[in-house]
Amino acid sequence: MAASLPASPGIVTGSMTGRFDRAYYERYYTDPRSSVTTRAEMSARGRLIGAFALYAGLPVRRILDAGCGVGLLQAPLRRVLPKASYTGIEVSDYLCRKYGWVQASLEDYRSDRAYDLVVCYDVLQYLDDRAAARALANLPRLCHGLLYFSALTRADWQENCDQTRTDRDVHLRRGSWYRRHLDRRFREIGAGFWLRKDLHWPLWELEVARGRSR
Repeated sequence: MAASLPASPGIVTGSMTGRFDRAYYERYYTDPRSSVTTRAEMSARGRLIGAFALYAGLPVRRILDAGCGVGLLQAPLRRVLPKASYTGIEVSDYLCRKYGWVQASLEDYRSDRAYDLVVCYDVLQYLDDRAAARALANLPRLCHGLLYFSALTRADWQENCDQTRTDRDVHLRRGSWYRRHLDRRFREIGAGFWLRKDLHWPLWELEVARGRSR
């Protein structure tokens, strides 16, 4: 079940497409007084994701950014992986009109061809347990290589995030809940990276994550 946040901020309700409007993105991504991240931070994250794909020796020709938002990862990913095509999917009417993203949810998005690299960053906390589980079950259909995954967890809310800038209207779950679903088809490397279990890429023992979250 979704965890309750301090001060009872509630959970996701109503139309997902309507919720993520211009005002939402101006608050969390445009206004420097309230934005949850910076271009510099996301540029560094994108370079890290691309660099890990290169390090692992994965030939990346197709990238899926699931819940791409305003597209802050697009440019750094394409700089590091210039031969790869980039597809961004979003539920937001506003963003799809503005940036030309594919309007879709990770729960039911389908593609004729799987992607070499899938990024799902800071998305699934907006879905209830059933919808999030469907999205996680869809990831192995979409990703046949490297997955970069992160979502706000209960521990992150309590210990890591800036609560004055982070959206409170989310479903908080334990990190172990996400890992239980991802472990079925992916192998956790660490720092948000997961490899398909049916890929036999050699990784040194101490490069692979062993810990489990609370």
